[in-house]
Amino acid sequence: MPRIVHTFDNPERFVAGTVGVPGERTFFLQARSGARTISVSLEKQQVALLADRLVELLDQVSRAEDIEITYMGPADLEPLDNPIQEEFRVGTLALGWNTQSQQVIIEAHAATDSFEDVADLEEDSLDGPDLLRVRLVGSVATAFCMRANAVVAAGRPPCPLCTQPLDQQGHICPRANGYLRRG
Repeated sequence: MPRIVHTFDNPERFVAGTVGVPGERTFFLQARSGARTISVSLEKQQVALLADRLVELLDQVSRAEDIEITYMGPADLEPLDNPIQEEFRVGTLALGWNTQSQQVIIEAHAATDSFEDVADLEEDSLDGPDLLRVRLVGSVATAFCMRANAVVAAGRPPCPLCTQPLDQQGHICPRANGYLRRG
């Protein structure tokens, strides 16, 4: 079956969000243009890494091209658009900058058994995993990073001793010789 490529050029909305309570959340990337909305699920660490690498990329671009990339609009604090229907689970993320269009390119590839199945950035081969491709201007990418970092940080508070996440019931802390610590 040929792969499906979901492409969004400057979507109305591109955000990271969650469904569920802290400790049991499912993370999503969601893109929307008009009536078309695509949601893909991924790990919390993937969201955090994407935001970190995107900030690094934007810093490199602003230094190399002598431009300032900042976001001046209102923060997007709205929940994910409903209904949330997972198109696929993300296995690989790719990130790049197109100097001609002055846009960030984010690609989220569906999980596969092999990294060799993943095509190069902006390559539209007929075979390979399904793909969400989003192209954003730098200021919108900055807004995405701000929200993504806030979503990741909104989870369970860390244990003051071992920094592992605290459940409401507490957790077995390795730094407290296995005693159950309560938050």
